[in-house]
Amino acid sequence: MTEQNDLPLAANLKWLFTDLPFDQRFEAAAQAGFQAVEIPVPYSTSPTELRTLLADNGLEAALLNTPQGEAGSATAGGLACLPDHVAEFQAGVEQGLEYATELGCGLLHVVGGRRPAGLGRDEAFAQYVRNITWAAERAQGTPVRLVLEMQNPCSAPGFVLESQAMAAAVARAVGDPVGLLFDVFHTQVAEGDVVRTFDGVAPLVAHVQIGDGPDRSEPGTGELAWPFVIEHIRASGYTGWFGCEFKPDGSSGGVPRRLREVM
Repeated sequence: MTEQNDLPLAANLKWLFTDLPFDQRFEAAAQAGFQAVEIPVPYSTSPTELRTLLADNGLEAALLNTPQGEAGSATAGGLACLPDHVAEFQAGVEQGLEYATELGCGLLHVVGGRRPAGLGRDEAFAQYVRNITWAAERAQGTPVRLVLEMQNPCSAPGFVLESQAMAAAVARAVGDPVGLLFDVFHTQVAEGDVVRTFDGVAPLVAHVQIGDGPDRSEPGTGELAWPFVIEHIRASGYTGWFGCEFKPDGSSGGVPRRLREVM
């Protein structure tokens, strides 16, 4: 198992501390022992305010997401694969790069999107590749690396990236500064064999998110052998954060202690 203070955990502020107002989640995360946070939806707060919240609580920003639409909308799952939303996608990437740069956050997750009715798989994927290529060009010369994430078809039906191999193919084709966000939960549900799948894309992985199968529960409450998974990922040379994107099994403040007990 991992040593008590040796697991670099980042609290996802959309999934943890949800009983608190957004601006109070930073202090709660720091008090719980997190050293970093993922901020999937930062755009209702100014970069200046966010920078203050991070600094006042001794936290790093590990990951931001590009903007997404409102729940239930065609853009709720991201915009990158949608031919009718290119201008909106580009504006979102520009905003995401601005926020990430100002917050000292080195990773921006470019959210892929789900195919609406009438949009074919090949057409959506071709648009996605065009948009990621454009985004990579915009990120050149910034301190920000773009990351791509596949999502499983049960949680995100019609999502443009259906496997880690598909995401890796785009990252390799586009090149720097594009890497992968390896979500253990999505991988387990969509593909299984998490360790072997990780090995196939390991050189591209810039960030890891954790959550147990089959329903994104807290690690240690589901079907995965977490000590083996975590030790294998770290043995590969991965030195980044482990983003806690899951439903906590109890108080969010107890997550770091509970994870270190099971990992």
